[in-house]
Amino acid sequence: MSQPPDFRSLTILIVALLLLPVALFASQAKQSASVADAQDFFQKGQAALQSGNLDSAEKAFRRVLIADPNAGAAYANLGVISMRRKDWDAALKNLKKAEKLSPKTPGIRLNIALVKFRQENYREAIPYLQSVVRDDPNSTQAHYLLGLCQVFTLDYTAAANTLDRLWPQLSSDVMYLYVLGMAANRAGDKALDDKAMKQLVAVGDDSPELHLILGKSYLQHQEYDTALVQLQKTLAANATLPFLHFNLGLVYLELGELDRSEQEFRQDIAIEPDLADNYVQLGNLYLRSQKEADAEREFREALKRDPRQVSALFNLAKLYQQQQKFDQALKEIDVAVKLAPDSGKVHYLRAQILQHLGKNDDAKLEFASAKKLMDLQANKDREELEERYLPNPELKQSSPN
Repeated sequence: MSQPPDFRSLTILIVALLLLPVALFASQAKQSASVADAQDFFQKGQAALQSGNLDSAEKAFRRVLIADPNAGAAYANLGVISMRRKDWDAALKNLKKAEKLSPKTPGIRLNIALVKFRQENYREAIPYLQSVVRDDPNSTQAHYLLGLCQVFTLDYTAAANTLDRLWPQLSSDVMYLYVLGMAANRAGDKALDDKAMKQLVAVGDDSPELHLILGKSYLQHQEYDTALVQLQKTLAANATLPFLHFNLGLVYLELGELDRSEQEFRQDIAIEPDLADNYVQLGNLYLRSQKEADAEREFREALKRDPRQVSALFNLAKLYQQQQKFDQALKEIDVAVKLAPDSGKVHYLRAQILQHLGKNDDAKLEFASAKKLMDLQANKDREELEERYLPNPELKQSSPN
């Protein structure tokens, strides 16, 4: 309704009061029409979304918001559309608006957590997942994602406890059993580790997926020859299984067979061209061979697929530091610090680069930050040990409903 008129005379006041019921009636009629329009467009948007027509769905939900700017469900669905397009920033923006309008809807918070998971913001995803688990204790997906985020943030005891609660629902899933065993192993829970491994062998039934997971497990334990035997069994049964060639590349890299390692990463790229980890590992391989230009190219390829790939940024910064290209090194490490603010080694490298640039005061602050972060580690050697732990891209795509 318009702003109140200037009541400068009794006559104007009386006229305004006489007109008020008519204005209210017109406003109510308009509001009723808007609600009907919003409902109609929402139904059209839902139908388009279910059929996979994202453009039509987006147009419909935006029409809903024109009719009803406070429609939290419309913002939530716009967030889902952006998620399907892998436009994580747009998804987060819409989901945050939906959360503000519908704070009691666990599904919206779960989707926010999923976006942060896909962005590898695991620490930020955890509070959302904890709230979903609290409000919806039967959400298998929320529990599983919470366990994965705890693994990726090195909180293995919490991860093992979270994942163990899913045993009744997921004890026949080989990927679940693998990550449960890994969390239990690193948490020092031998009984749970043995339980997960025994069940893994029982449900795997000599499948290629089982041999892949066993190979990965032996790889994590640095038993490279045994890992190779398991992965070769997978290769014989299903040469196109996702992540098989990636893990074979890791084994050959650890065994020092660089040519075979390169071939395996290239084969995995042929199957999964957008997996940034392949390019990171090729970059590491070329660094070992002192092929700096090739290494730089591969790290850049990794960042094209995933601009948030901290390993690629860190290795580029280290490479530029060795080449005494300190300005370029600082540019890369600055991005890495924003993405991994809790990493002592990232802060330490930034401090070294700043020191080379003569920015001694800033370098001192960075060295202090690095020391503080390293001191906060539950085990002072954990970060050094983590460098020997192998990447697990399989887990980043593991999200049961």
